[in-house]
Parts: sequence; C-alpha cells; structure tokens
Amino acid sequence: MLERYLPRIEFDSYEDFKKNYKVNAPEYFNFGWDIVDGWAEEKPDLRALLWCDDTGLEKSFTFAEMSRLSNKAANFFTSLGLKRGDVVMLILRRRWEYWVCATALIKLGIIIIPGTLQLTKKDIVYRANAADVKMFVCVDDEYVMSQMEMAKPEMPGVQYLAVVDNVQREGWIDFNAEMEKCSDVLERPTGDDRTKGTDIMQIYFTSGTTGMPKMVTHNYHHPLGHIVTAKYWQQVQEGKLHMSVSDSGWAKFGWGKIYGQWICGATIFAYDMIKFKPAKLLEMMAKYKLTTFCAPPTMYRFMLQEDVASYDLSSIQNFATAGEPLNADVYDRWLALTGGKIHTGFGQTEGTVLFADFPWFEPIPGAMGKPSPIYDIKLMMDGQEVEVGAEGEITICDVIDNHPIGLFIGYYKNKEQTDEAFAGGNYNLKDVAWRDNNGYCRFVGRHDDVIKCSGYRIGPFEVESALVAHPAVVECAITAAPDPIRGQVVKATVVLAKGYTPSDELIKELQNHVKKMTAPYKYPRIVEFVDELPKTLGGKIKRAQIRHEDELKSVGDARK
Repeated sequence: MLERYLPRIEFDSYEDFKKNYKVNAPEYFNFGWDIVDGWAEEKPDLRALLWCDDTGLEKSFTFAEMSRLSNKAANFFTSLGLKRGDVVMLILRRRWEYWVCATALIKLGIIIIPGTLQLTKKDIVYRANAADVKMFVCVDDEYVMSQMEMAKPEMPGVQYLAVVDNVQREGWIDFNAEMEKCSDVLERPTGDDRTKGTDIMQIYFTSGTTGMPKMVTHNYHHPLGHIVTAKYWQQVQEGKLHMSVSDSGWAKFGWGKIYGQWICGATIFAYDMIKFKPAKLLEMMAKYKLTTFCAPPTMYRFMLQEDVASYDLSSIQNFATAGEPLNADVYDRWLALTGGKIHTGFGQTEGTVLFADFPWFEPIPGAMGKPSPIYDIKLMMDGQEVEVGAEGEITICDVIDNHPIGLFIGYYKNKEQTDEAFAGGNYNLKDVAWRDNNGYCRFVGRHDDVIKCSGYRIGPFEVESALVAHPAVVECAITAAPDPIRGQVVKATVVLAKGYTPSDELIKELQNHVKKMTAPYKYPRIVEFVDELPKTLGGKIKRAQIRHEDELKSVGDARK
C-alpha cells in the first residue's frame, strides 16, 4: 500500500529522510475508498481493528469486514438524505462504530467532526450551530445523551440523533439496527462526484485554552500526512498491534488510531476504557502483546506510580508520546523499568507530527526530536530565523504556494482567522523552542507562558522537568504569578504522589530541589498543592486559567 504513495520508503539516515521524503498525493483521493477498500481488495483477511472493553467484550474486524460495514453505514446515512458537504458529529468514545462511521462518511464526502464525551450542553450547541451540523451519532452514555437532549431545542439545523449499541430511546435512531437493514453494496463515485484531495474532509475543534474553540479544517490529503506520524515516528508494522491512547474526540485519535496506521496496514488495538486506570492499562498492554504503543506523558507518569516491572511489556518494540512535553525523569525511569526508550512527537491539531524522535538517531530525554520532512520548519523571532541555541517561535514556512500535505487548510467559515494564521505566507505556532548544535529541538513553552522575572526569561517546561524529577511530584504546572517588586515570579501548582502530604517543609524541599537541578533563579517562589490541575477537554493543562485566578487574587489582596 505504501508503494502507491511513497516514491521511497527506506532511507539511510535522517538527513536522507529529511531531504528526499516525498508523498504522491493524487488529485482525487479518498481514505475510505483508496485505503480501507484498497486493503480489502489487496489483503481482505488483514486485520484492521481489534476492539475490547472493560466488560470483557472483544470484536475483531478485517479490512474486508470494515469495507462491508462502512458500505452499510454509508447507505444508512444516504437513506436519511445526507449528502456530500453535509456535516456529521461523532461522539463515540472508543467504540468500534467510530471507525465504521468515519470510513462511511469519508466515502460519501460528508464532513466529520469528532467530539469528546465531556462536552456540556453549551459546548454542543456552540459546535452544532457554528459548523451547521446535520446529525449526531453518539455512544450509549447517559451524560452524553442527556446533554444532547437538552441542547436539541437550541440546534435548529440538527435533523437526526443516533445512538450505537442497539439502544432504543425516544427521539434517537438505533444506529446499529438501522445500519444492519442496509445493503453492503456501494458504488464508488466517478467524475465530478469524486472527492478531490483539496476538499474538506474533517473539522477539529481546538481545546479552547484561550477564547472560544476554533474550527480546524483538514482536507482529504490530510491522512497522507500521517504516514510520517505512523511509520517513521510510532514505527507501526503491517499486521501488528498498535495502540494509541486517545478518545475519538481529539486529533490525537487521527494521529494514532486510524489514518497513518491503516495506510501502513497496522492493526489498531482499541481498548474502550470508561476511565483511565494505570494498572488496568498496563495489564491490557501486556495481555495483548502490543508491538507499538503511544500515550500522553501524563499517562506514563501515572503508570510509573504502579509496579511497571511486574508487567511483561517485552513485545512492545516502540514506545511513543505526544500531547505535552516529556520530562527527562519520566523517560529515564521508564527505560530503567522496561528497557524501552520513549520516542517523543510534537505537533498541533492543525497538522501532523512536526518534530519527532525518528529511527535514525537516539532520543534525548527532554528534547522533542528533529523536524518532520514534510514541513519547512524554522525557529523565528521578529521575522528572522534565530541562531543555534537561541529561542525562537516554531514557524512552518511557505504555506501558501507550497502547502504541506497534512497541514490544516484554514479555520472553517472564518477567513479572518485563516488570514491571520497564514499571515506573511507562514504559519506561526506561537510555541517557543531552541535548537542545539546536533539539530535536536527543545520545547520552552507557549509564547504566552514564558515567564519574565527580574529581567530573566524562564521557560515553564525546564522548571516542570526539574520538579517532576522529585518523587513527591506526579505532575505540575509552572506559571507566572504577579509580584509587586519583580513583576512576575515563578509559581508551581503541584499534584502530589501517593504517600506525600502538603507541608512547609515539603515546599522548601521542592524549592531546593529545583535550585540544584537548574539555575537557582528559576526556582518556584510560590508552591500550591492541588488534587488535580485544570485541564482542557483534550487533557492539556490550562496554564492561562491558573494565571487568571492568581491575577484575580492579587487584585483582591490589593483592595484589602
């Protein structure tokens, strides 16, 4: 399959990879027809998906079966009057029906919006009306369905609500029952009815860390951009089990649980857990003898609170992580316990993997790897590329005339936001990093998160890395807190590990620990202990919320 889209698959070095990697992107491309049905024709018995849940249920699907089921689902959607260009939102957790629905909708040219289970009525109404959603397909979850029912009167454009798992409920279509009634024969469109690679395929809503979520738009070529993500970073293998831990509502699902993996012919392992339990996840990783695995750094940190060495993870040939920067301490401890190196990937909802630990060089703990070959990435400051060792904003250059495969094409129905994002012909991520003499890049923080204290610039990631190296700290957030003398000081908001309790003595111990591990001026002058950090629906730490709450406290104290 890869031979159809890559002129070269094997490379001698990272330099060779960076210089010579190319993707053949056909004018007319459709992931459903060309990849899912392509495998169904080429290797019908190749397993596409192995799904299980917490109740012990297990289902396995070949590409031939996925092709047949997606045809039935497509005929069901068509029977409702849905057509090319309409928008359907899927809130399906990790249910196997997500893969069926997504493939069907892509075949039909219907735009997909993934949604998370945590959406409230307000979130649902905003998304439905902003994107002109015609239909929702939801998991059987009382919270999700009740929020949807409360939202329905405020969503005039929504015509249908469907629920999976053979559920009968007033006002809802039983998706599985109706799908089964439909034919499994579907003719591939021809001529102008085909989807072009440049047509809109999918919309992601951003996490909304600052302001209302934006609608990130990806086209039909987008899955081809994830070949780098899957083959050269996660290092998936044809017919072997790959697991990325992600709810289907987020771009991480597209990164690790469908597009690049299926292009490579890997079998996706989907553990449909209701709640993350570190010990249970380790048990499933060992039981199913995965070949490749990817999870956010926070999950590695929580798994390290368990007896990792007691689980046989020897089948896993590649560990990967993305979503937040990986601290060196987590890398070192995981390597010591499992023998596996964690390969970092870095990117945004707006694209595919931008930096990663690729196979031709060793991961360096705390670094985020080297640039992907499909993007012209530079570290810029004030319109100029910075020198080695200097901090700069990560910028993807020349995105107008040479738009990279995999990068978003704009913000849906918002030309002003799109023009601003691509101003000057480049796309600035607003993330700050620096590059060392060997080409490794290291994350500093979001542009707005960099702390300015007594004339020093302090990146939060370096201080967070120092703190989580202390056994008392499970996770933390470093932010700027207002200070009448210094302007800003470093504040640490800390979640403690099992067996530790807050105290003045522990605060002093953590402060001294940071002073020893990094420059003394970077230590947190304020330490606050919390049960959990504020996070977006996508699991990212809401540092802006912590800063805002501290600013309000500061104003309140000044008025007293």
